[in-house]
Amino acid sequence: MAADCRVLFGAVLTAEGGPVELGEGSIVMENAVLRGTRRDPLVLGRQVLVGPTSYLAGCRVEDEVFLATGSRVFNGARIGTRSEVRLNGIVHLRTVLTADSTVPIGWVAVGDPARILPPEDHEGIWEVQKELDFPGYVFGLDRSGEGRSLMPAISERFGRRLGRHNDDHQI
Repeated sequence: MAADCRVLFGAVLTAEGGPVELGEGSIVMENAVLRGTRRDPLVLGRQVLVGPTSYLAGCRVEDEVFLATGSRVFNGARIGTRSEVRLNGIVHLRTVLTADSTVPIGWVAVGDPARILPPEDHEGIWEVQKELDFPGYVFGLDRSGEGRSLMPAISERFGRRLGRHNDDHQI
């Protein structure tokens, strides 16, 4: 955490999987979750505001960015300087928002370069998102075939990682 950062009550910064860095003057509001990942550290630039209940995982956010309440930014995403992700906006996996971009309330940014689409355009979102390979990038797993689920493998992997703490002692 650089100078003049603020992390408000209930916010969670977890560097369990990878580093979390907050730039000078950044603010993380109530109940936001910031999570570094093994592949992608979570990096906030200077004077970034992360709104209440926002969730950020393994992403890079440049300077002077506003992430409104409920925003979601996923693994490998990059958000350019002075951009805004408004209420409940989503910046999907491996998506790149250029400087001065805006994701409107509830909309979804996906791809590199980002396409910014309304949430009801599932077909348009999926057209880009499918190629970004969420299960491969995040979990290291191939997408399941018809009638199959990735959840047994995901559950086993996460359970094993979390099990590393079975012998931890509260201090």
